[in-house]
Amino acid sequence: MPSDATTGRTQRGLRITEIFHSIQGESTFAGMPCVFVRLTGCPLRCRWCDTAYAFSGGEWMSEEAILDQVRAFECPLVEVTGGEPLAQGGTVAFLRRLCDQGFTVLLETSGAMPIEEVDPRVRIILDLKCPDSGECERNRWENLSALKGTDEIKFVLASRGDYEWARATVISRRLDPSRVILSPVWEQVAPADLAAWVLADRLPVRMQVQLHKVIFGDRPGV
Repeated sequence: MPSDATTGRTQRGLRITEIFHSIQGESTFAGMPCVFVRLTGCPLRCRWCDTAYAFSGGEWMSEEAILDQVRAFECPLVEVTGGEPLAQGGTVAFLRRLCDQGFTVLLETSGAMPIEEVDPRVRIILDLKCPDSGECERNRWENLSALKGTDEIKFVLASRGDYEWARATVISRRLDPSRVILSPVWEQVAPADLAAWVLADRLPVRMQVQLHKVIFGDRPGV
């Protein structure tokens, strides 16, 4: 971890791919202005991943430098995402600091990393991996018991088979359907098809498309 040349003290920081201001496209906060802090690195390789550019590279930034950029947007809602944000050791402390600064903080995480140490003020969006992601075996089921009432569970669906797996998981794991989001992989599952499946099964979950892609298209930094 780099040291401050003026004080000699080690600075806490993270490797950052991008920080940007956009419209939140997912979760129950969809449609709201949000600052996104996208961290670099991910141990998973989902077949449909739309942020592979965050797997490597990035820029090491001190917490202060990150906070300066976040504050500059004058937006109360902040999401820490990736990649897989919890793959970096300093993320939990940074999330706590964002909460201390008075932000409403969202964490988008794959569910493959432990969440028990995440500050309870953080609203976690746990992305359970369906079979067609190729990373279903990485789901850390213990995380479900660590979720709070303000947290959400997301299933990204690449096929009818993924939908059936998600439906079975909601039932067998006794998940609160009001906290479950089903999201079709962009241009792989037609939203109308997913809507028809949900309605036919009388499944009381939230269906959602990626609003930011509807608005801006499928490109980074939006």
